Amino acid sequence: MESKRPHQIDFPDKLYYKIGEVSEIADVPTYVLRFWQTEFKKIKPTRTPSGQRLYRKKDVDLVLKIKHLLYNKKFTIQGAKQHLRGYEKDSEEKIPAQTLDEIRSELENIRALLNKDDKK
Repeated sequence: MESKRPHQIDFPDKLYYKIGEVSEIADVPTYVLRFWQTEFKKIKPTRTPSGQRLYRKKDVDLVLKIKHLLYNKKFTIQGAKQHLRGYEKDSEEKIPAQTLDEIRSELENIRALLNKDDKK
């Protein structure tokens, strides 16, 4: 069974969520979501022609993460921004390092094969 981080909750799997739905899922007022949108630029709901905000699943996940940092971990908004930037940098750096290790290993295998051929 997959373990969940503290900020993750189950919510309906849909393509888009209206601001009222996100408000219910996150248990915060809609004005808080609108404020967080101005503070956290990664929250980017699309707009309908009438101006209604439509959040994607990744936006809702981010809202839940922000709520956890602000309400449970007692981060300031600036602290939450820094934490989220650090989290993104960590995840970006891990993937290339793993890829580099795989490439290095393959190159060492090729070198070993070439050295074996040179000795013949």
